Amino acid sequence: MRERPSRATPHTVDAVLATATGNELAILLVRNSSERERWSVPWRTPQAGETLAAAAATVAKDALGEPPAWMEQIGAFGDGKRHPSEAEVSVAYLGLVPHDTASPRTGYAWFQVTELPPLAPRQRAMVEGATKAIEGSLDQAPIAFRLLPATFTLSELQHMYELLLGKRLHKASFRRALQAAWLVEPMDEWRSEGRGRPAQLFQYLPKKKRRPHRGVRFDFLYP
Repeated sequence: MRERPSRATPHTVDAVLATATGNELAILLVRNSSERERWSVPWRTPQAGETLAAAAATVAKDALGEPPAWMEQIGAFGDGKRHPSEAEVSVAYLGLVPHDTASPRTGYAWFQVTELPPLAPRQRAMVEGATKAIEGSLDQAPIAFRLLPATFTLSELQHMYELLLGKRLHKASFRRALQAAWLVEPMDEWRSEGRGRPAQLFQYLPKKKRRPHRGVRFDFLYP
């Protein structure tokens, strides 16, 4: 997948791909054959004339077979920290993958963020930067929705927010916040969730249909 570049390599593009597994975020890593660490964040040296975004999309597609649902640059990393490529600088992208499509190719595996294997110091910093970017953007970007299928129940959406925030949310307050922010719209579809009445399915509300944006404010059940 990758050739080890020379020490003259100016930079790499690294893709921190995240999904939700159980009650935690998970990061996609690729097995190394000759690096000091057995696993690494997928990366690539951009080709001549290739944009950073295009290189990141290629890295993600090589790992997953298709581009992630959402991808955004989170910054450049260097500061003398070691990277598998020995490049001086790396540009990191964060990609979000719905859990129902998170099937990586051979040689890749998901690791929960609390159980990551040893990574090169620069890539460890990238993963930490990616998780902070997720936490810091929850009230302004549709991050939780990018980790869910196209249609979902409100219970599934609340669980995703609780997973990302690391806190429980009050059910009634959560649904009032969604209504105030105009983030979802109901579908004429229902899904059984065990005993009781089937739950209605919702989808992320297209921006053109949404009222002027309001930040999402949630009341926590527990501090």
